[in-house]
Amino acid sequence: MLKTQLNKNFDTGDFKIGASVIKQFLWYFTDVFFFKSRMMPVSAVLVFFLELFGAKIGKEVRIKPGIHIKYPWKLEVGDYSWLADCYIDNLDHVKIGKNCCISQQAILITGNHNYKSTGFDLITSSIILEDGAWIGAAAKVGPGVILQSHSVLTLGSVTTKNLMPYSIYQGNPAVKIKERSIKE
Repeated sequence: MLKTQLNKNFDTGDFKIGASVIKQFLWYFTDVFFFKSRMMPVSAVLVFFLELFGAKIGKEVRIKPGIHIKYPWKLEVGDYSWLADCYIDNLDHVKIGKNCCISQQAILITGNHNYKSTGFDLITSSIILEDGAWIGAAAKVGPGVILQSHSVLTLGSVTTKNLMPYSIYQGNPAVKIKERSIKE
């Protein structure tokens, strides 16, 4: 029976960080001083830095202090969306539509390792939140997941599968519990 053999230099396949070493270095310090330190409470300043490092940010987006974004150049956020102090580990592209909400301590992970490979090789897949999607506090979203239009992943729930539109999901693994009804 084969066993895993973990190495510091595991196979990353066709993974590319997508930025020069200098850009990565500058982002590291910008992230530490302005985002992780929570010393900058002004959303417009945080948006400015994300755009400076290549993120595509829509109008009137709210970014809260304490947010973690691995690579801003792999992030797209639509108009009027809110991102609390969540954790976006975007080794791959993360696209957040318009009027989306990612609540406190939510986690979006675009990378994982191939547990079937002896080398534990890296695999990545993008995450997409379509317009109106909401990720509740402390919820977790795995690689390759699409939260379809106005879907909800509730507090503390975990999904590795796509969520249907206008549906509310709960649990670990998350299952649909009801339709989302939006009232005026």
